[in-house]
Amino acid sequence: MTMRTRSAHEALDGLLTDGMTIAVGGFGLCGIPSTLIEAVRDSDVTGLTVVSNNMGVDGKGLGLLLENNQVRKVVASYVGENKLFAKQYLDGELDVEFNPQGTLAERLRAGGAGIPAFYTRTGVGTAVAEGKPTAVFDDVTYVQERGIVADLSLVHAHTGDAHGNLRYRLAARNFNPAVATSGRVTVAEVEHLVDLVDPELVHTPGVYVTSLVHVPEAVKHIEQRTTRTRLEGALA
Repeated sequence: MTMRTRSAHEALDGLLTDGMTIAVGGFGLCGIPSTLIEAVRDSDVTGLTVVSNNMGVDGKGLGLLLENNQVRKVVASYVGENKLFAKQYLDGELDVEFNPQGTLAERLRAGGAGIPAFYTRTGVGTAVAEGKPTAVFDDVTYVQERGIVADLSLVHAHTGDAHGNLRYRLAARNFNPAVATSGRVTVAEVEHLVDLVDPELVHTPGVYVTSLVHVPEAVKHIEQRTTRTRLEGALA
């Protein structure tokens, strides 16, 4: 049964420990559980391994944990816009395991589905495959990748109900469904709390969600804002 909590800090109370692995949904700043991330920062746990597509940007999202020196290792698909992430990696202060983006998504999905490992052609013959088992199927070489099971998963959903059923919105869905299933314990922050999410519209069933917190005023940062000059005489 999913437990509803009054705050992000309460939702994470007793769940955070030094050295644990945390999987975090989102892509850049889109669909990230920003309120829960701030609660992790405030806890001052250290030595974390963070599994996420990337580490947000400087001063926002998972960048807050880097600034607070709480992260030991990152499993991600790219550095992105975070200058501190790049600096800590290049200075040898941070252990980074890069994964092709699709491989990372599948590793999370596999972990949630109880699949310990799988084979993919992506990365064969590159640094990504170094030290990993390979196998030949139908005369094609594949590299073995391990499923990811996190100690704790943090996700952000547009809508949730008291049963823990979650629905994401548009591009903010991204890595959240795979992250939600990959955690031994999963905590969700939801913008809109309803009595029941239509079963036909559920993206993450409540069986995967341990607890949730309602965050109706969650701040949504914009990573990059691109505009163009309106042409003279153009329609509004």
